[in-house]
Amino acid sequence: MRPIPRFHLITDTRPGREPLAVVAAVLEAAGRHVAVQVRVEDDATDRDAYELAARVSALCADAGATCLVNDRLHIALAVGADGGHVGALDLPVEAARRVLGPHAILGATAREPATAKAAVDAGASYLGVGPAFATTTKAGLPPPIGVEGVAAVAGAVGVPVIAIAGVTAERIPELRAAGAHGVAVIGALSRAPDPAAVAASLWDALQ
Repeated sequence: MRPIPRFHLITDTRPGREPLAVVAAVLEAAGRHVAVQVRVEDDATDRDAYELAARVSALCADAGATCLVNDRLHIALAVGADGGHVGALDLPVEAARRVLGPHAILGATAREPATAKAAVDAGASYLGVGPAFATTTKAGLPPPIGVEGVAAVAGAVGVPVIAIAGVTAERIPELRAAGAHGVAVIGALSRAPDPAAVAASLWDALQ
């Protein structure tokens, strides 16, 4: 299994966003230290998801970076991604591990120690923990857990914790101090007029 990168980019495929341009900017900034999580909107077709994931997988391969596919694990297998990520309403972690096999990276979402431990016991390679801060990128999220919540999960498990939601370069030092291995970023990059500059500042903060 590949090491878990510190810098995770989650693709934003909402109207008006340019996911492939953002992926290219992040890979230019941090290269092999990046994991790109391909996520599409719920109403996207499998064909749309496949075509995006295939292009992202190729970009990641050229950069030596890690490619993961969120939710749609059959797409991860179809494009030869390095693994996938499942949320609370997706396949159970144990089932996802059976789908992906023993050597793939498998991320799972958690927001408190008990569910985090259960996910690790079921086969999660890393945990996406949050929402750390308030965000408008995804509707219907539970209240933010803050730095303290991230710290509680990080202290309870032995796998990398990736803090997600509302992440900015300015917030990275406190998240790292709380035990986060790294961060996952969506809106700070997809809404940025200059994604390359933002990606560089995020990567600088992570180092």
